[in-house]
Amino acid sequence: MDAPDSPAADGGRLLDSLSRLLSRHRRRILELFFGVLAPFCFFAILAREVVHQQPPPWDLAVLGWLHAHSSPLADRLMLGASRVGTWYGVVPCSILLALWLLARREVARFSFFGLSMLGSWLLSDATKRLFGRERPLLWPSPAPEMSFSFPSGHAMGSMALAVAVAVLAWRTRYRWAAILGGAAFTGVVSGSRLYLGVHYPTDVLGAWLASLAWVLGLGQILLSRAHR
Repeated sequence: MDAPDSPAADGGRLLDSLSRLLSRHRRRILELFFGVLAPFCFFAILAREVVHQQPPPWDLAVLGWLHAHSSPLADRLMLGASRVGTWYGVVPCSILLALWLLARREVARFSFFGLSMLGSWLLSDATKRLFGRERPLLWPSPAPEMSFSFPSGHAMGSMALAVAVAVLAWRTRYRWAAILGGAAFTGVVSGSRLYLGVHYPTDVLGAWLASLAWVLGLGQILLSRAHR
């Protein structure tokens, strides 16, 4: 008659199985941690600061520095860049890319991209209402806004588009072009909102973190290894 396994042997087998499981899914675990959990935690820290309504000193310092370098030409350029962040850029590009994916019958990619963009918009709107942060009123803005400030909808939409395109292009030769182009596009759109004085830097940073967590989280769920 065989002797029953000891608790130590059972524990050893459990640890061995756990080790193999972690090793097999190490890459996805790291992607979840650095792409979803870490941005979400940093977003929560920013949101905690925003609740107090008083902007941190570096928020005001950045806005003051940008306004000190303003000019009529820069005003026109930043107004154009701001418009590209919505109806003149992000929205039409998102619609065209979604239709292209749908025409190719890439259902998983279409679902991922569509939910990335729609979800970022809904998340931005809901978060603005939740925190109710007032816009900066440091100087008369060339493009005044009346809605709440945190997070920046322009920054969130441009970041969601950039990250979603980078995810879709990740296994192609256009990966680095998508990453660098998306980073430049997001930086210009988000920077225009700071220059125009309608957002604090924490609004933009919060939007980036929220979009990053949302889009990469969707990618882990909808774009499995089989779909890729």
